[in-house]
Amino acid sequence: MRLFHRLLLLATLLAFAVIALGAYVRLSDAGLGCPDWPGCYGHWLGVPEAPAEQLAAAQAYPERPLETGKAWKEMLHRYLAGSLGLLVLTLCVLAWRRECRQQQSPALPTVLLLIVCLQAALGMWTVTYLLKPVIVTLHLLGGMATLSLLAGMLFARRETSGAAPASPALRLLAGGALLLIVLQIALGGWVSSNYAALACADFPTCQGQWRPEMEFDHAFSLHRELGQTADGQLLPLASLTAIHWSHRLGALAVTLIVGALAISLIRTGHRRWQRWGGLLLGLLVLQIGLGLGNVLLSLPLPVAVLHTLGAAALLTATLAINIMLQRSPSPAGSGWSPSGKTRSLGAGACSE
Repeated sequence: MRLFHRLLLLATLLAFAVIALGAYVRLSDAGLGCPDWPGCYGHWLGVPEAPAEQLAAAQAYPERPLETGKAWKEMLHRYLAGSLGLLVLTLCVLAWRRECRQQQSPALPTVLLLIVCLQAALGMWTVTYLLKPVIVTLHLLGGMATLSLLAGMLFARRETSGAAPASPALRLLAGGALLLIVLQIALGGWVSSNYAALACADFPTCQGQWRPEMEFDHAFSLHRELGQTADGQLLPLASLTAIHWSHRLGALAVTLIVGALAISLIRTGHRRWQRWGGLLLGLLVLQIGLGLGNVLLSLPLPVAVLHTLGAAALLTATLAINIMLQRSPSPAGSGWSPSGKTRSLGAGACSE
């Protein structure tokens, strides 16, 4: 079904745009540009701009002065996310049509729609709970999960005839790389939501030390407000340092495992895997460079946004590699072959 495929491709590209714009909103300190949800100072379309509208907004929210620029950033993100939600709803409806259900299970499109609904709730809670770190981090992970399901369904629809063989060890390495990237994205979201990116302004040391003072109990406490400990005290620098340092250690693990996967793909001698290995290695190097740029250049906004988008690209590429590896034949004599379940479930809806 060409319509489903085109909408799936459009939704995947739109998910990238939503993640990039969400990072821009968060990093430009516009996450609370609108004190209410889903409107903005009571406006469903646009933001208060006329003098009378701005006066009404000031009276309704005296503790939250209107900043038009930040409000527009937040609303544009909401409009883009809402458009993505409508696309996902359309995909789910198409997947449940009889001619589609006879060819593919509508399970993944349905799960995707549920995740998007949860994302909308997390977006609301981000505002109502005043950027509580655990909510902001979950919101980022929900966006990445949405992108992953869309990209997974898209790649699973690709034809696999003539696929190069893949060993069980290579599949295991790819799975480990994917898991590490997910954990690292969660750590990165925790760094960003706690504004800990500049806790270490030097590299490879932190605050001039290889092991700076760190405090982990409050650093990774989920039940606390932004900038505070669980008992309401100011979050110490040592906690922010622990968050940042943990993300650096995670980056080291990702570099080693994802780098090993990329090199292993290149060394297979098969052109298809070599192309994907080269792409993966390029994305990894770019992501490392962007991370270093954030530290050494004091978190410039374009670099920070690109770092989030780079994480999304690295996740998508690794996911695609995992899907293709699972659907590829095993080398002769290995005694193992993929079950084919990934292909059956992943196609997501009607074939063309």
